[in-house]
Amino acid sequence: MFAAVFAALYAAHEVGDHWAQTHAQACGKGAAGWSGRLMCGKHVAVLTVVKAAALMLAALVVDLPVNPLAVAAALAVDAVSHYWADRRTTLVALADWLGRTVVPGKGDFARLGAPRPDRDDNPTLGTGAYALDQSWHIGWLFLAALLACLGAS
Repeated sequence: MFAAVFAALYAAHEVGDHWAQTHAQACGKGAAGWSGRLMCGKHVAVLTVVKAAALMLAALVVDLPVNPLAVAAALAVDAVSHYWADRRTTLVALADWLGRTVVPGKGDFARLGAPRPDRDDNPTLGTGAYALDQSWHIGWLFLAALLACLGAS
């Protein structure tokens, strides 16, 4: 069951985080204030719907004995962790802290490949920040998949 749930969450994450996210959400979700919070919230809401649909489809097709409460809790934990990371400054602050305390250079890695000020690039695509962002999400997908398997009948 875990393998099917994780595969569904991972596939849905890839689709929801890259295809279902609008350009405005991708560019605005890290902005300061309520506009950034709202863009990030919209992105995470759509992403969570995509993940719920994928889990529902997997549960129906492979006859998974899912517990709806465990799945709801798993999706909520995943959504909160995704929102936290996608506000951008939070994940960079974590990388900076790790770079000072545990893993030297992690903050520098978070800034690896950041665009130049004279270009209109999204600094989270194809950079150290993007790699840290995606690995953060996949780690939480693993925990969400474990949580979704609790209480399976």
